[in-house]
Amino acid sequence: MNAHNSLSRRTLLTGGLATGFLLAFHLPLRAAVNEPVQPPDATDGKFAPNAFIRIDATGRTILMMPQVEMGQGTYTSISAVLAEELDADWSKVEVQHAPPNDKLYGNPTFGLQVTGNSNSIRAWWTPLRKAGATARAMLVQAAASQWGVEPASCTASRGEVAHAASGRKLGYGALALAAQGQTPPKDVAVKDPKDFVIIGQPLKRLDTPDKVNGKAVYGIDAILPGMKFATVAACPVFGGKVGKVDDSAAVKLPGVRKIVVLEDMVAVIGDHMWAAKKGLEALKIEWNEGPNAKITTKDVWDDLRKASEKDGAVAKSDGDIAKALASGDKFEAAYELPFLAHASMEPVNATVHVKPDSCEIWTGTQIMTRVRSEAAKAAGLPVDKVIVNNHLLGGGFGRKLEPDMVIAAVKIAKQVDYPVKVVWTREEDIQHDVYRPVYRDQITASLVDGKVAGWKYKVAGSAVLARWLPPAFQKGIDIDAVDAAVDAPYDFANFHVEYVRAEPLSIPTGFWRGVGPNNNVFAVECAMDELARKAGKDPIEFRKSMLTKNPRMLAVLNQVAEKSGWGQKLPPRVGRGVCVQPSFASFIATVVEAEIDDIGEIALRRITSVVDTGIAVNPDTVKAQIEGGLIFGLTAALYGEITIDKGRVQQSNFHDYRMMRINETPKVEVIVVKSGEAPGGIGEAGVNAGPPALRNAIYAATGVALRRLPIDRKLLAAGKKA
Repeated sequence: MNAHNSLSRRTLLTGGLATGFLLAFHLPLRAAVNEPVQPPDATDGKFAPNAFIRIDATGRTILMMPQVEMGQGTYTSISAVLAEELDADWSKVEVQHAPPNDKLYGNPTFGLQVTGNSNSIRAWWTPLRKAGATARAMLVQAAASQWGVEPASCTASRGEVAHAASGRKLGYGALALAAQGQTPPKDVAVKDPKDFVIIGQPLKRLDTPDKVNGKAVYGIDAILPGMKFATVAACPVFGGKVGKVDDSAAVKLPGVRKIVVLEDMVAVIGDHMWAAKKGLEALKIEWNEGPNAKITTKDVWDDLRKASEKDGAVAKSDGDIAKALASGDKFEAAYELPFLAHASMEPVNATVHVKPDSCEIWTGTQIMTRVRSEAAKAAGLPVDKVIVNNHLLGGGFGRKLEPDMVIAAVKIAKQVDYPVKVVWTREEDIQHDVYRPVYRDQITASLVDGKVAGWKYKVAGSAVLARWLPPAFQKGIDIDAVDAAVDAPYDFANFHVEYVRAEPLSIPTGFWRGVGPNNNVFAVECAMDELARKAGKDPIEFRKSMLTKNPRMLAVLNQVAEKSGWGQKLPPRVGRGVCVQPSFASFIATVVEAEIDDIGEIALRRITSVVDTGIAVNPDTVKAQIEGGLIFGLTAALYGEITIDKGRVQQSNFHDYRMMRINETPKVEVIVVKSGEAPGGIGEAGVNAGPPALRNAIYAATGVALRRLPIDRKLLAAGKKA
């Protein structure tokens, strides 16, 4: 059904590994992630013009990474931006984790050293280009000074400065010390994009080779002399505490070293993970479950639905919405999305060594400085006595924007005098996550002459920003919760968006890959398909009629229609669905083709996505992130839901919190539009594109207008009423 002949990631993994896999790799540089201790940022004897660039006398160029690498290709893309403007020799460049320092490495959008919101390139595009260009200018000045010529008569390329008139050249290594004495120029010009030689090329990922040969070091891989292992059990009920612990059987097991009882969890420390795990299983724990032990999923939804009927804080309002909704053909619908866990391949973990006067941590986190400050509080030490060694992340998806796992590990490690690696089992990870919130989005619209005349949109759900970044929560508006709602791509003359804060009963919520646009793109694009049908129009033509003021979105929609074969005849119970979105300053149009059998099972046949993300720093990474994001989002649409009973999460592992499998994944075609616009975000956009496009394909195939995820197969069985 999904067979195709060209060599793809699928055929490579399933059949092409032995014949072509290793030959495909080129290693222009190697990430400095092979040491368990993060190398210090040593600048002595190096050209260090700013926080990001270090060049020694051999020409070795170290680029300090302000953003973390968790599989999204950030190290490669950020290196490309710096190396492009620096005119570095790509083969002599290495990357290194930046140490925790908000002042030097704070994300320009947030002011914190944080990786998230698909903005690593968006936020750092201009600062890093200027940093690279300034360093290049200083190297050129140093060479020109030695030669007694004007800097304007010199050029830089591949780690060398040349003077064409005299034929002289000097490498960056030879110029490093002299360049350090140069005064940084102000307002140095960055390159015209037509002169890029690195940016825009399909660069091989820098982190891939070590991930293949086993040298890559993730947080969970840290090994220290004398280290012991620990695993934990937290109260299964949200907000519950430890009551009594009978450890008489556990302490007798070989390899069990210590039982640590905290307020809300118990840890067993052992010589190895197996001893810790078996020791934990041998404990008899009585929990004080507290008042949340009666909460169910139904309670959560009852509360949210009730809250969603209230008037919300107005996030945006244009035109006369009341007048617009009073005329024309009226449409009303509500769309609901469930709790979701992150379930990253690397379970949450942290290795900690607490001494009387210091605390050192080895982990993988998206929020280094916050981890450092929270660890200092837990250890009872000043912040400057805490060292954080950050490593590669085996998936983050927003879970590692939280410091809770490090705080717990520090509290455990305080009880002993040796380093402890604390690893959460998959079950503990899923059942004690910080979940994607439940959302309910209500839409009221009116149609006049085949177009939307009035659009009223209300989001009800948790305000993650109010907890995570309080200054960003203003006037009752969570700007993340309404993202992709206040900036819907269509030309609606009368437009009104509200937000109702509704925190779920006791259940912790946080960012999940795709963040606010998760719910809003789904609701907006599902409603647009239903409105198109109500207007008697083709879904793509309906959208195009309201995109005349959005040329980039219109262009990708036209192209995806052509590439996907939109309008071509399909067999019964096969449909195509479309989604357009402006999320993260990228413009993406996606078509999913799906088949629904007579019992409601879904087979994905084909996915086509056209993306205008501005200047694509690494087009190969853009394609990979859209592909991976689509699969991530479609997994949630098909299977993803965290449910609660008696205050407990009912799911525990991949048997009941399913992932899409390779045989379920269709051919995915991603077309990257060449553009001269500033780069947009790409790491999360595919996540938001997949669910509404699939839902709309199901709508086209069956006539069933699903308004809740995950997809309920029972509603799709043949003979069911639309």
